[in-house]
Amino acid sequence: MQGISTLRLAAGIAMAFIGHGAYAVTTLTMTTEYPATSMPGQGVSTFAELVRAKSAGNVVIDTSFDASKGIKSGDMIEAVETRKVDAGDAFAGALATKYPLFGVSSLPFLADSLSKARSLNKAARPAYEKLLAAHGQKLLYTTPWPASGIWSKQKIDGVAALKGLSIRTYDATSQDVMQKAGARAQNISFADAMPRIAAGDVNAVLSSGDGGAGRKLWEHLPHFAEINYAMPISVATMNLKAYQALDARSRKAIDQAAAQTEAEQWKRIEGRLQQNYANMRKNGVAINSAVPPAVRKALKDASADSVNAWKTAAGPEAAGILKQAAKR
Repeated sequence: MQGISTLRLAAGIAMAFIGHGAYAVTTLTMTTEYPATSMPGQGVSTFAELVRAKSAGNVVIDTSFDASKGIKSGDMIEAVETRKVDAGDAFAGALATKYPLFGVSSLPFLADSLSKARSLNKAARPAYEKLLAAHGQKLLYTTPWPASGIWSKQKIDGVAALKGLSIRTYDATSQDVMQKAGARAQNISFADAMPRIAAGDVNAVLSSGDGGAGRKLWEHLPHFAEINYAMPISVATMNLKAYQALDARSRKAIDQAAAQTEAEQWKRIEGRLQQNYANMRKNGVAINSAVPPAVRKALKDASADSVNAWKTAAGPEAAGILKQAAKR
């Protein structure tokens, strides 16, 4: 009898644990093409840690970095929509090739400060959510990148040096701007660019100190020109069916983790520039904070039509986003 009672007690405890979801562990995959040390990489890790904590271990995010799953930013929406992965982080500029709306954060010289970048992000967020929902997805959070500059093999000390660049850009707009400024420019992912940088075919990269440091660009491109081109974002998104399949407590954990990750990422950016510059200098990068006025003028002249071109490509919501951002 005592043995039967013990078995019944054990069974009752097991059922209680199952009832509270202790054994209902759900594993979701999440990927990014950027290194774990980059801002987007840190966002993915932060989100995964928070989801595990807030769900009491019932939801586990299986993370991967450096495009190890073969998915680059430009293909992330399709990858999440078709459940190649359950969630992913993608650079918005790369998404803009297929979905022009996402190009707003990387428009040249529009959001050249953190406060302007915050305002622009808040203004654009409802439109991001609407677009992702149309592809069966839920916007989790956004991650800001430090301001974009130019990594190069030689110092950019004048317009002639600018025109001598064979530069990797990160979206169609930046490719157009650099071409109009006289450089040879190609809009390609970091994953595709790195072999060409190592081979010398590409002698410059438009990127933040953050992205360049993550890829150790100093091994090939030891100069960085601080032009404050833009402060673009990355977007983290999740398959909506994967989200809806979770129980209410797990969905709440996802929501809370996403909101906290967003807050932490936008807080984290504040000290990131100094950290990047210290790391870059330690690795021999010459940081040029006094880019010649003629170079700045050439770039701004080349970007004069960018906002209007984006508004035309992005459609009716574009003007409202810019108007709303200017009010904040």
